[in-house]
Amino acid sequence: MSSTERPEEPSGSAPAPRTPLFPLSSRAMYALRLVRIAAGFFLGTLLSSTVVAAITIMLMVPNLPDIDSLTDYRPKLPMRVFSSDGVLLGEFGEERRHFTPIGEMPKVMQDAVLAVEDAHFREHHGVDFKGVIRAGLASLVRPKSQGASTITMQVARNFYLPTRKDYVRKIYEILLALKIENELSKEQILEVYMNQIFLGQRAHGFAAASEIYLGKPIAEVTLAEAAMLAGLPQSPTHANPTTNRRRAMARQQHVLDRMQDAGFITAAQSTQARAQTLRFRTPGDVPVHAEYLAETARQLIYSQYGDAAYTRGLDVTLTVDAGEQLAAYRALRKGIMDFERRQPYRGPEAHIDLPSDDAELDARVLEALVEHPDNDELKSAVVLSVEPKRVEAQMENGETVTITGEGLKQAAPGLSARAAARIRIGPGSVIRLVKGAKDGWAITHLPEVEGAFVAMDPATGGIRAMVGGFDYSKNQFNHVIQAWRQPGSSLKPFIYSAALDKGLMPSTIINDAPLSWDAESNGGQAWEPKNSDGKFDGPMTMRSALAASKNMVSIRILQTIGAPFAQDWLTHFGFDAEKHPAYLTMALGAGSTTPMQLASAYSVIANGGYRLDPFLIRKISDGRGRTLAEWRPPALDESLRVLDEGNAFIMTDLLQEVTRSGTASRAQAVLKRPDIAGKTGTTNDAMDAWFAGFHHSMVAVVWMGYDNPRKLGDRESGGGLSLPVWLDFMGHALKTTPVHESQPPDGVVRINGEFYLEEHTPASGISSLGLEDALPSAPTDSDRKSILDLFKH
Repeated sequence: MSSTERPEEPSGSAPAPRTPLFPLSSRAMYALRLVRIAAGFFLGTLLSSTVVAAITIMLMVPNLPDIDSLTDYRPKLPMRVFSSDGVLLGEFGEERRHFTPIGEMPKVMQDAVLAVEDAHFREHHGVDFKGVIRAGLASLVRPKSQGASTITMQVARNFYLPTRKDYVRKIYEILLALKIENELSKEQILEVYMNQIFLGQRAHGFAAASEIYLGKPIAEVTLAEAAMLAGLPQSPTHANPTTNRRRAMARQQHVLDRMQDAGFITAAQSTQARAQTLRFRTPGDVPVHAEYLAETARQLIYSQYGDAAYTRGLDVTLTVDAGEQLAAYRALRKGIMDFERRQPYRGPEAHIDLPSDDAELDARVLEALVEHPDNDELKSAVVLSVEPKRVEAQMENGETVTITGEGLKQAAPGLSARAAARIRIGPGSVIRLVKGAKDGWAITHLPEVEGAFVAMDPATGGIRAMVGGFDYSKNQFNHVIQAWRQPGSSLKPFIYSAALDKGLMPSTIINDAPLSWDAESNGGQAWEPKNSDGKFDGPMTMRSALAASKNMVSIRILQTIGAPFAQDWLTHFGFDAEKHPAYLTMALGAGSTTPMQLASAYSVIANGGYRLDPFLIRKISDGRGRTLAEWRPPALDESLRVLDEGNAFIMTDLLQEVTRSGTASRAQAVLKRPDIAGKTGTTNDAMDAWFAGFHHSMVAVVWMGYDNPRKLGDRESGGGLSLPVWLDFMGHALKTTPVHESQPPDGVVRINGEFYLEEHTPASGISSLGLEDALPSAPTDSDRKSILDLFKH
């Protein structure tokens, strides 16, 4: 047997064990077995998970929603109301949005959003998978942690997915994002996102947020402002500058950091942006106060479009000029506050306990004033200290002011040591301040009296300005169109117009002498009317009687022409017959009308006899600028005539006498022009104060009174309360309007300086009324001579 041959093993014996090349211990062998088992389990799990995931995705993909709402993006757009010169007056809708194409969105705004929300937006295909894995691992540590959503994923989530957070929704979000990226361009996706995202205060989209928080269009935002806006999506409700300015500014700093990191801005630009002080829009910071106007327009549009009015993006253009609207608002508020300064001081609005720690004082004052916000020029303040001739108070903006001298005049009773508790002013009192004539602060109170102002173009019926009350936030009742009040003497011109038709003339002599009716002859109630001044001036021309607003003359005129005829005549001007019963009290304006109705009636006289329905809306267009409806005034033809042109001309002339020498003589003196006409109106016991007046191009009516009718004061009147408001407005409205010289129309003649209708001249008209009635006391020789001279004229 050779040396290479192995000897045969004995038959029946076991083979000898082989010796391993690298011997392992038993423990190592056990560990190796565990690794093999784990690897097999992991690979099996991975394989099965992959299969399950693939099957799940295959089942989910067919169930993905269509994305037609994105490919044909039509966001809910609010109704916006504009003045005729393009100033935004109001906005209505669940979502406040101003759709802005991505091409018109400033680059700085786009960069700020991309930097903080999705810096790799233009590189990925809808999903940042590294970020998703990173967020998934983080969620193992913190189960509620989710993130890594790209802008595309946010669009998918906001449009199509429920708000709950779970892994199923996340998978749908990823799949939808991939689908969106496959069908929309990056620019389209970014456009949708920047117009759809909720940013607090009902703002959807960055253009709306810019207007709401900054009070400026998105095209004008600076880098600092864009960074602040871009920080809103993370917490729009709790970190916007209205609810938490500190958190909003902290987010702005974070956005600037991200923009610099992403290379959108330089370090120098970041430093400059951080140094900018941002000015935020306050709730009362509006360019034009037109709340009553905007609400009236909203009601009109809603009546036509229903709920769609708030989502179709309708742009509603009114007939109102923004400058005239602001002038009307300021004039009415000034008139009301001038009246309130003459009223006894009603006391502070509230009292608070001031903390002894100065560090807590500002917070306590601010907390109190949140419940008593500023009312435009009427500022709220908390009194810090009081002396008999000096009050120190802190306002909402933190400014401390000192009130002395004339500023304490109205509140003087509340500073007395014997002041009643309800009016006493002390440390912690919440008071109202207003700037005085010399720019110093004065203590006053919020008004209780109300007012209304309306102006319209008599040639078209278009409303030029409307203020329905002192403050819309306190009282939404629109006194211009909802307040039915006694017109008082402002109704007299329409009685006089009826008289001209019946043969009376401006030169007709009418006796201003007492009249009375006993209960038996007056339906069970005695009546003895008086003139407003309690005096009787005897015989006078109808022209003079209207200028002086003589009640006895108006009653005699109504007796002559007949109350039923006058009642019907009023309907020519748009008055409701049932609101002006055919009794002699009609002569004193005892019926009821609204400021709007009265303005429309005076327009008939101002435009030469045509009755035009007032209208407010000039045009309605959709969000794309297409005109849906447009209103044009009708041509002034004879089909609209309700009053003879000659009658309207003579009435205008008579009402110009009122503003020249009568109860409104201040009008021509202040405005220094002869082409204005009008009539004061003060009701019984001075519960309503009116002035209704016009120029050839503008009619305006002012009313003041209490919502629950009560006396305005023994010395108050339409000439004293409402006329100054009218003059303030007309001074603005007619500033550049030349004096209008009207010529008498056909059918009107002039005799001895007086105008007459051709059919009712001194030769044929009614020459006198009531001269048989005696004055309370016998006239003197001088009185008799004056009367004879009057007849000779």
